[in-house]
Amino acid sequence: MSDCIFCKIARGEIPSKKIYEDEEIFAFHDIHPHAPVHFMIIPKQHIASLNEADMSHQAVLGRILAKAGELARSQGLNEGFRTIINTGRIGCQEVYHLHVHILGGPEPLKGLLPRT
Repeated sequence: MSDCIFCKIARGEIPSKKIYEDEEIFAFHDIHPHAPVHFMIIPKQHIASLNEADMSHQAVLGRILAKAGELARSQGLNEGFRTIINTGRIGCQEVYHLHVHILGGPEPLKGLLPRT
């Protein structure tokens, strides 16, 4: 999608603090971090959310997850990290381009989700 902000970031039309890029995926730091280290990995192909993903996306989704540990370690997350995929309105997805959040830091992250 030409107007998708994450598509524009992946194409280099919007600046980002890039961590990694290959022919299928792009990783960059979140501009509103929720942890000392907070970055996202996205497919370059526009997939609106995990709800729209199907078996034709199996390879790129596997690539994202397989690359997550290496990228997390490259950012200093040697003792673990949290992986989050928000999906749809109920799942609190804000940008409708599938993205995997990687969060961590020197101290353990507290709780699964903030209480409401």
